[in-house]
Amino acid sequence: MISEKAITPGGCLCGAVRYEVRGPLRNVVNCHCTLCQKLHGNFGSHTKARKVNIKITKDDGLAWYKTSDVARRGFCRECGSSLFWEPFNLDATGIIAGSLDGQTGLKTMGHIFVSEKSDFYEINDEYPQFQKSSDGQLVNDYT
Repeated sequence: MISEKAITPGGCLCGAVRYEVRGPLRNVVNCHCTLCQKLHGNFGSHTKARKVNIKITKDDGLAWYKTSDVARRGFCRECGSSLFWEPFNLDATGIIAGSLDGQTGLKTMGHIFVSEKSDFYEINDEYPQFQKSSDGQLVNDYT
């Protein structure tokens, strides 16, 4: 299921970055890659929205850094909260699900990069697991 809220607010821990998603959000994909482990201390839980539907309403602390040839990550330089994963050549931005305010109605839909998963936890749910990217199998994208 995709969140059908008209406007979904979110932001960082200290409030220096605030944003709104105006439109649907994709359900959550848990990424177990080594980059997410370093950023989040474990895996990263990501939803997604079209870039045109994301409005930054406060950017006092917003900073971006290029993490690869395919994407950059957005974070708050004041409190360190990780907020976005933005691919350069796609029309959508990954949003760290925990940065959304309140209840979202989103559900976990699968796991990616499980071949890089840390050894200190197990994935014990029924959702699909992919060794690397889901190659579009976990699309269930926003409309």
